[in-house]
Order: sequence, then structure tokens, then C-alpha cells
Amino acid sequence: MGRAFEYRKAAKMKRWGHMAKTFTRLGKQIAIAVKAGGPEPDMNPALRSVIAVCKRENMPKDNIERAIKNAMGKDQSDYKTMTYEGYGPHGIAIFVDTLTDNPTRTVADVRSIFNKFGGNMGTMGSLAFLFDHKCVFTFKKKADVDMDDFILEMIDYGVEEEYDMDDEEGTITIYGDPKSYSEIQKKLEADGYEDVGGEFTYIPNDMKDVTPEQRETINKMVEKMEEFDDVQTVFTNMKPEED
Repeated sequence: MGRAFEYRKAAKMKRWGHMAKTFTRLGKQIAIAVKAGGPEPDMNPALRSVIAVCKRENMPKDNIERAIKNAMGKDQSDYKTMTYEGYGPHGIAIFVDTLTDNPTRTVADVRSIFNKFGGNMGTMGSLAFLFDHKCVFTFKKKADVDMDDFILEMIDYGVEEEYDMDDEEGTITIYGDPKSYSEIQKKLEADGYEDVGGEFTYIPNDMKDVTPEQRETINKMVEKMEEFDDVQTVFTNMKPEED
């Protein structure tokens, strides 16, 4: 398994204990997709993709349908994507991805956590060199697919050579250029792949070792950050804990 897979696996395992928070995060993504392309998944590729992610995260069907219905309401907030970055304890780089209807509130909340843990919030883009911005697609594997031929073809659509397979789930995960998100999704769906779920992520390109005590402090900081409803995901360059 590749570096990106191990990093995302560790993050997913951590989220399992916070399912309510995960559903809130996905509900906001549904709202953005519905506002941009309407409430019908068949006519809205972005909504199809989010719904596939929701299913993979075991979000109940009723929750998904309620989120779509709520997104159609006149009083639904307009969410914006905002990212914040800086250094936390022990020199660990921290990248905070948010969806907010009040950037002033969100930046104050995020800054308060950096300050509480002795960190330093930087300017936007100051830590971009430490993380690779990627789009990620996970979908059901076809029984007869030849992965070498598949990846060779998908490279023309902005997909990287590295991929991961989950034999237990029967899925494939591929990584690509964020700018190629729409083209990759269209290609996968046109080729008949099912449950195509896509999202954006930041993968650290140089992960740092930490002691157990340092890991505990950084995890506490991340958990405090994730308590804010506006925060979608917190990325760090801390090396995942070994099993």
C-alpha cells in the first residue's frame, strides 16, 4: 500500500469514533452540490459523487435525503471553502479545511486552537510545499479489470500511477490532479464503474516522527479543532501510528 493510502486509512480509522461529526461534514458537502447543480443525482455529477462517499461512510439514507431537502430551502446558508494552515506543537505542520458561512467566526475559532496549544497560524499558502493537493476517487472494482491497462488509460485523464485496492471492500482508490476531477469522474462513470465517490485531500510529502507523548498532544489539538462545526478535515504531517 502506498503512502497516501496509509495516511488516509489512519485518518478514516480516527473518524469512526466521530460519526455524527462526519455526517455533519457530509451534509454540508451535499448542500453545496445541490445548490450548484440541483437535487437530482442523475443530473448532478457532484451530488452523485458526494452520495457515494456518504454510503461508504455508512450515512443513513434518511440523513442523505434530509440533507438534500434542506439544501433546497430558501434559508439555507451559503458555504464557502476556506483553508487555514500553520505549525502546531513540536513543529508539526497542520492544514485545516473548512466549509463556512461566516469566515470571520471560523478564522477566530481556528486561531484560538493554534494559540491554545502554542502553535502559530500562518498565511494562506505558507505550508503548501509540505502537502500534495490531490483528488481521490474510490469505486467498485470490476472483476475483469486489468489494473495496468486501466491506470495506463487513466493517466491521460490526470490520474497518477499509484493506486490502492481494498480486497475486503472490493474497491479501488486512485489519485489525481485536483484540476482533473470532473474529467476523471466522467471517464469512470462512462466506463461503467459503480459507486464512484470523489473528494479532495492533502497528503503530506514528508511525514515527521513523533514520540507517544508528542502524538497525544497533537491529537488533542486536532480533536479540539474538529469540534468546530465549520471544520471539515484536519491534515498534519505527523507520521501515522504503526499497528
